[in-house]
Amino acid sequence: MKNYHKEDYPVADIRRFLEPGPVVLVSSTWKGESDVMTMAWHMLMEFTPSLLGCFISDANHSYEMIKRSMECVINLPTADMVDQVVAIGNCSGEDTDKFAAFGLTAQPAEQVGAPLIAECYANFECKLAQVAGNPKGGFFIFECVKAHVATSPKLPETLHYRGNGEFMVSGRTISRKSLMKPEMR
Repeated sequence: MKNYHKEDYPVADIRRFLEPGPVVLVSSTWKGESDVMTMAWHMLMEFTPSLLGCFISDANHSYEMIKRSMECVINLPTADMVDQVVAIGNCSGEDTDKFAAFGLTAQPAEQVGAPLIAECYANFECKLAQVAGNPKGGFFIFECVKAHVATSPKLPETLHYRGNGEFMVSGRTISRKSLMKPEMR
């Protein structure tokens, strides 16, 4: 193991090291209108039922749509979609049809009203289990009720936001399966 030389770092920028998972595209529908938002702040919370948590600002157009419909689809884009991911995050669904503007194909989901994004590697249909509010938005807890995952490649190149407009692409896999308790894998 290596001992690292460390310096003070701005607390507001620690997310550059702690982003928990891949950037996702969250699709939602309410009263005939669909939207897509880019999201990097999410986490897995439980295995069974499969629970995911995320914070959505009330300034985001999708916030009310998801809160009212109580469902969404969490779509997993791959690295080749990076420009679409950024562009989706840079505009509002209030005045932009993001499916049309960014060449996304909406497909019907099986368990929720929100659409799947065909171009994404995986789609996770979710129902809202709980919302914990604060003055600027809400922490949403979703239960994944249906999952659709591409059969190939086995390990897709996903995007991970590092802050400051920089993304990291998932890379080399290191297995320690033999060292882990079976229930913790």
